[in-house]
Amino acid sequence: MLIQTKQLTKTYKDGKTFITALGGINLSIKKGEFVAITGRSGSGKSTLFHQIGLIDKPTSGTLIINGTNALILTEKEKTSFRLKHIGYIFQDYALIPTLTALENIILPLLMAGISRAKANTIAMQTLASVGLEGREKHLPSELSGGEQQSVSIARAISHNPTLILADEPTANLDNESSLRIMNIFKSLKSRDITVIIITHENEYAKMTDRIITLFDGRIEKEEDN
Repeated sequence: MLIQTKQLTKTYKDGKTFITALGGINLSIKKGEFVAITGRSGSGKSTLFHQIGLIDKPTSGTLIINGTNALILTEKEKTSFRLKHIGYIFQDYALIPTLTALENIILPLLMAGISRAKANTIAMQTLASVGLEGREKHLPSELSGGEQQSVSIARAISHNPTLILADEPTANLDNESSLRIMNIFKSLKSRDITVIIITHENEYAKMTDRIITLFDGRIEKEEDN
């Protein structure tokens, strides 16, 4: 298993009241699996995303990612782990507006210690793999929403992570662009990259291998597609 959680909980304090965002999540996700996490607003989708992505720390429980007990890592070790193993994709693309598509991918590669020449080669190849050959020199403002999300995906996969986490990746896109993005995710299966998407759009959730539905911070049901 690439990801295993046991009784993963997250509790927030609001004044004198404790709010349980996750109420004991037991979850197993295989290497190379494409999984959708769904549920109504407030069900715990984003909270679970933040725990698996090591963006936030759970209150209790166990989280194993790629054989590593993620909850005992120091902050420095978490940063290193994220850079090596996890790629993030967000609803708003999170591209740097003053950098070209190519530069948006090169920057995190440089931060990971890769030489500029190698980073340039990787970025060019990765952009081509998501259908953006010839768009390398364009700024985000010169790209469509679907193209910007494709740049975001290219950036997330450029360092060959074991896990991609995507938060509502099709929310701002038209149907044609959304289908293209989903097909890019499906193609990552051949590279053994695990993809987890948070989505409220059922038609795209059905394109994954498995749907996990949350309700009030717990797993309500799991369905294979």
